[in-house]
Amino acid sequence: MEAACRGAAGAGGTTVGVLPGESTESANPYVDIRIATGMGIARNVIIVRSAAVVIAITGGAGTLSEIAHCLQLGVPVIGLNTHDVSDQIVRVSTAAEAVAEAVKRIP
Repeated sequence: MEAACRGAAGAGGTTVGVLPGESTESANPYVDIRIATGMGIARNVIIVRSAAVVIAITGGAGTLSEIAHCLQLGVPVIGLNTHDVSDQIVRVSTAAEAVAEAVKRIP
């Protein structure tokens, strides 16, 4: 997430960190808005519910759970080298393609 925040901040964007713990101190230095949930991995539902579209990049079990929540809740998923669990995931090859596909899906 730090790399995503660094890129967004570098492009002039505002970044939001939905944090698993109770402290905002765990946020990376590129997070502008820090939301400490105290919910651990349950915050993944908050992340998905707050998104118009999700870009999944590689990832482990946390990314997989976020993809599953997206599929259950109807949030579009753009996948860059990530889990292959559904034909509903729009596959891309580069970060630039991921952003372009995501922007198309923002209402």
